[in-house]
Amino acid sequence: MDIDFVVSWVDMDDPSWQASFAEWSSRKGGSRNGLSKARFRDNGLLRYWFRGIERMCPWVRRIHFVTCGQKPSWLDVSNPRLNLVSHADYIPERFLPTFNSSVLELYLHRIPGLAGHFVYFNDDVFATAPVPQDRFFSEEGLPRDIAAFRFNGGTGLWNRCLRNNMEILNRRFDKKQVQREFPGKWFTPEYDGRDTLTKLLRPCGKFPTFKVPHSAQPYLKETYVQVWDYAEAELLKASEHRFRSGEDYTQELMRGWQLCSGAFEPCNTYRDARMFPLLLKAGEAAEAVREQRYRLVCLNDNARIKNYDAVMEELSRSFESILPGKSSFEL
Repeated sequence: MDIDFVVSWVDMDDPSWQASFAEWSSRKGGSRNGLSKARFRDNGLLRYWFRGIERMCPWVRRIHFVTCGQKPSWLDVSNPRLNLVSHADYIPERFLPTFNSSVLELYLHRIPGLAGHFVYFNDDVFATAPVPQDRFFSEEGLPRDIAAFRFNGGTGLWNRCLRNNMEILNRRFDKKQVQREFPGKWFTPEYDGRDTLTKLLRPCGKFPTFKVPHSAQPYLKETYVQVWDYAEAELLKASEHRFRSGEDYTQELMRGWQLCSGAFEPCNTYRDARMFPLLLKAGEAAEAVREQRYRLVCLNDNARIKNYDAVMEELSRSFESILPGKSSFEL
């Protein structure tokens, strides 16, 4: 099957972007999380994202690079496997400009030329060891994923958005019926014990919040169409939020739809992927990259990193040790 990758990026040092950001943030405001520098800054590692994909995932058909009309100076846009996508290419004009990553992710299925099977990456998720095609999709073309629950009692913006997703999923799907129909996908040794809460909550009639692996996520374009057909009014309303809001819906809605509809193949996606909060585990992250401990790593930025430049330099050295030399996406 053809499988595409989608990755989003922004250059917050672009004067035009800064002017637009300043105008809309003063006009509309926004949450502290939504306006965080860590959410928009370029950490200088993007070229290693492309190197990792080219060398660790050579089977990918095409990369759709989503920006607000920007591009890194070193990117070779003539590469036939690269599709440079502007927000205006796939998001309705009335919702632009947007600085809300949730809105960017709700419309991915509208990217021109996107394959029916695709994997979405945030630009902080890197391939650091060989990743076979069947890590993301089964031979039958189903996304490989883990159906596991977690408690969500948090009051932060992200947790509120996840609860919004679950309201729609619980309205559309009956938990007990779903688990009766697909028992082998919900209760399986494949999850290595990460489904303990799923088993404990089996008698409950509602889906709680799903675990979020914070990694590259496989999707069927068809899933996006189904979600939009069912919840168009809610998604259009959320699209009006220029900045992240507690009333948003996220890509986890589409992921949850795949899980609830049985359109997935069980896989413990934590087994070969790891998220490193750089505020606390920068050194461990650099070592994991250098030693290629995982196929996929997420390097989670934080505005409170005090030695930011030193952290990025150490990570750059680690990436350079496993991904030396330019990729075909670099000039």
